[in-house]
Amino acid sequence: MDDDAERGPEPDAEPFAGAAAEPDAEPTLSVGVGPWPGGPDAWPSDPRYDRELLANGDARNVVDRFRYWTVEAIVAELDRHRHGFSVAIENWQHDMNIGSIVRTANAFLAETVHIVGRRRWNKRGAMVTDRYQHIVHHDTIDSLVAFARANDRPIVAVDNVPGSVDVTEFGFPERCILLFGQEGPGLTAEALDAADAVVEIRQFGSTRSLNAGAAAAIVMHQWIEEWAAPGSADQ
Repeated sequence: MDDDAERGPEPDAEPFAGAAAEPDAEPTLSVGVGPWPGGPDAWPSDPRYDRELLANGDARNVVDRFRYWTVEAIVAELDRHRHGFSVAIENWQHDMNIGSIVRTANAFLAETVHIVGRRRWNKRGAMVTDRYQHIVHHDTIDSLVAFARANDRPIVAVDNVPGSVDVTEFGFPERCILLFGQEGPGLTAEALDAADAVVEIRQFGSTRSLNAGAAAAIVMHQWIEEWAAPGSADQ
């Protein structure tokens, strides 16, 4: 039986942010910081700090300025600076690249990640960054399109199909949704038909297509090159 079918009917789009739908342990890293120096008497009074992390140290996959902060505080700070692009991913085959794309979306401070199709997705590649990223589920492409139209977000599909525009020659809208397909088959016909534009990445070797996670990183960075000034978001 399809694992999605076991979960019963679900709403067309359900937003959630912060913690992942399933409990994930932070990866074991050789970086991070130990307990706050000086013990509890020296702990900062700022409510953004997590008392458990102050006591035990922080080895999470976060930049140094967020060390010891609660997840909620980190999300709130990111929300103050999020960029105008969102990312959408078709999820019909449990593509393992989805986690990698979510991690890249977090790195480039995407507004939202939209998962289209199956609700469950492989979070391993996200390295727990989904805790800090707004994620919305849509059962169908039609649901994503309805959301995009209601929020004035053009959909820019990414696929190397006839008629695609070179991504380096395309002028990205400041507010848009970048739509990516599955590894191998690419985007569905429904997704391509619904897109306001389709872009592709120039290739020079023998392979038919790039890894989906790599392609997503290139396209997101192209948007950054056009719209994110150096030094933005307190980087």
